[in-house]
Amino acid sequence: MELFPAIDLIDGCAVRLVKGDYAQKTIYSENPAAVARSFAAAGAKYLHVVDLEGAKDGGTPNLETIRTIVRESGLLVEVGGGIRSEEVIKTYLDAGVFRVILGTAAVQNPAFLEEMVRKYGEKIAVGVDIKDGRVAIKGWTEVSEESCFAFCEKLQKIGVKTIICTDISKDGLLSGTNLELYRQLSEKCKVDIVASGGVTTLDDVKKLAEMKLYGAILGKALYTGNIDLAAAVTLTKEGNE
Repeated sequence: MELFPAIDLIDGCAVRLVKGDYAQKTIYSENPAAVARSFAAAGAKYLHVVDLEGAKDGGTPNLETIRTIVRESGLLVEVGGGIRSEEVIKTYLDAGVFRVILGTAAVQNPAFLEEMVRKYGEKIAVGVDIKDGRVAIKGWTEVSEESCFAFCEKLQKIGVKTIICTDISKDGLLSGTNLELYRQLSEKCKVDIVASGGVTTLDDVKKLAEMKLYGAILGKALYTGNIDLAAAVTLTKEGNE
């Protein structure tokens, strides 16, 4: 299982929100590139970056910060947050990002998603944010009528290779992850599934790895010290041997 330590950006700073609530923000670092370098030093290969301002309003307000992270960390960086046009996709790919994550656009504009998957293939992932079994959009501020399982099956048919699945009810609470949700998703959908939201302990990492999931995102637990990244990397490597 691949590990994706996470950096969420607002105003060029690494922050964390609780359950996607912009009013519940903690700033962890004013130098996200240094945070990324520390993840690389701990053995990470990938980095998951979300532009939280972009998620809410569209655009690429933290582009320069992301460019610096890509250049200085040496990590494979995937980026999400408000990516709703091909222009923004190209901007991020030109900045050295290896994969972009579509969220709201994938729900609201399936034709756009299909075209981008046809053009860019595996460089397009989809973030499926789940609230009470349904897909949330616009930085989690709205919930669509779409069931998460039906939506993931639809993505598979379109040709999406990677789905990043977040259980909003678990995000940022350090209360453990929704193992049952990921078990069901991995059984129903034959795509690469990345678990996100509430991965709190090394035991969570171990259980997700045992499910043979493609990946897991580590967020707040890294910043609070609940999970030691180097130990998590070692654990997943052992599971692959």
